[in-house]
Amino acid sequence: MREFTVPPIVTVGDSANLTDPVWDNAEAAPDAVQFVRRDATGAWVDVTCRQFRDEVIAVARGLVAAGVQPGDRVALMSRTRYEWTLVDYAIWAAGAVTVPIYETSSAEQALWIMSDSGAVALVVETTAHATLVAGLRDQLPALSNVWQIDLGGVDDLVAAGASVEPAEIERRRAGLRSSDTATIIYTSGTTGRPKGCVLTHRNMYADIANAVPVLPNLFGPNASTLLFLPLAHAFARLIQIGVVQARATMAHCSDTKNLVAELQEFKPTFVLSVPRVFEKVYNGARQKAEASGKGRIFARAEAVAIAYSEALDTPTGPGLALRAQHAIFDRLVYGKLRAALGGRCRDAMSGGAPLGARLSHFFRGIGVTVCEGYGLTETSPAASANLPGFTRIGTVGRPLPGVTIRIDDDDEVLIAGDLVFQGYWHNDEATAEAITTDGWFRTGDLGSLDGDGYLTITGRKKEIIVTAGGKNVAPAVLEDQIRAHPLVSQCVVVGDRQPFIAALVTLDEEALPGWLESVGLPADTSVEQLRQDDRLRAEIQATVDRANQSVSRAEAIKVFRVLPRDFTEATGELTPSLKVKRQVVHKTYAAEIADIYRG
Repeated sequence: MREFTVPPIVTVGDSANLTDPVWDNAEAAPDAVQFVRRDATGAWVDVTCRQFRDEVIAVARGLVAAGVQPGDRVALMSRTRYEWTLVDYAIWAAGAVTVPIYETSSAEQALWIMSDSGAVALVVETTAHATLVAGLRDQLPALSNVWQIDLGGVDDLVAAGASVEPAEIERRRAGLRSSDTATIIYTSGTTGRPKGCVLTHRNMYADIANAVPVLPNLFGPNASTLLFLPLAHAFARLIQIGVVQARATMAHCSDTKNLVAELQEFKPTFVLSVPRVFEKVYNGARQKAEASGKGRIFARAEAVAIAYSEALDTPTGPGLALRAQHAIFDRLVYGKLRAALGGRCRDAMSGGAPLGARLSHFFRGIGVTVCEGYGLTETSPAASANLPGFTRIGTVGRPLPGVTIRIDDDDEVLIAGDLVFQGYWHNDEATAEAITTDGWFRTGDLGSLDGDGYLTITGRKKEIIVTAGGKNVAPAVLEDQIRAHPLVSQCVVVGDRQPFIAALVTLDEEALPGWLESVGLPADTSVEQLRQDDRLRAEIQATVDRANQSVSRAEAIKVFRVLPRDFTEATGELTPSLKVKRQVVHKTYAAEIADIYRG
């Protein structure tokens, strides 16, 4: 199949905007709990639908008092916290445009985003953020105001807004059109300078309004989530909007060091994450079991979980013996894993990168169904998802309502629908490359559609490796499997215009202590010392061999190198959403790569 369409459930009107659900909720269910936040003492405090609307109005009045006009860009640089969401909706209520900046951004990145967008105001979280921006002010002539959350900046906005009539906010909301820009999200990008994706109220509203009805497992009655992904990421932003749209409940976790404790305290019904986090949960559980002498039990429990999940996709379902084994391991292992997520979590959403069938089956087998979806910032971002009753593990699901997916002649995935962005801010050339003349967005991803419309992503168009022998190799197929090993943090497959395929591997330093102890090596053994250790190389070689079984001999990894350190955002190899910047890796480790092919 080359094209598949799912008709829309909801059509967004010309006068609709993203603040409408906030006002609707305050009228329909004023006392329903919309958010749960930490107060000054650290205690959880409920924020009702009516309270949230009133706070949005109060902050919006402050923005108006500061001179923010409809259509102005207001930047927001903060960790994931309640104030991020509050300010986001207040910016919209004032008729302005939110420009998110990752709180980990460098001065150069922040400068580019604020100067390119022409931001007139900025809300930051910390003194470090404020200091960073202070050094840039002379290069940002349009930037008139900066408020710092940690120094009472939101309260200052509320106080300043007392001079603005609430009717002004209603006037501005009434003046908004669904075609107006809601946000400019700068894609961190694995190459080049970030480009500003222009998303309208219609784009994001159409995406979430059509997703909520078909995801009752996430957004049903009494649903709640603890959000810990950066809200500068379009995926997390969409869930924020979805929670408001569905009148669910959300709390924010600003420090992932506290995530386990906060999950157990808040007890969400669903979580949102990227594949790397799910990999770490699995690897951590496996490592803990092995360190306590229960590695064989965990391995058997894992095998049963995967077999049980796979059997769910068969006409007859799991057999009696498999159900009995599953029940035993549910008491011994699976229940403890679910308890780490708070005990109530039965569903999760994964996006941003491929999760892989093995992990999907593992989590479903332990009682947490991971709904894998697909999309890009340019598609607001969710374009497809596995849905209750319509799930095929190994795929990224069918198009969401209102979305059409087409496979082009060269297997590139094209997307059409109200969710497709308007273009890149002040970048007509890039826009023309990304959007066809008849409105299709070129994703840059390669994929296929099966007969029922389920989409499988096979790689990135620009990441395809062509060996010296002319063989096309999709690196993700190999990388995903190798990265699943607990000792492996990252894997980058190389070999473009070379005689064979090779791989660069980094080690997961959190997993190393347990492994060092298990093989009798000193705890202070460095990665540099381990790079040529026969035992470590045998571990990695075994997982490389398993990955090679899924490809042809011409595509198989012949050589691998363990790198001296892991990839990080700070050293430039990772984007804020933890995607590998291949060009940076190739440049940084050019000598290693050259040495592979010299040998």
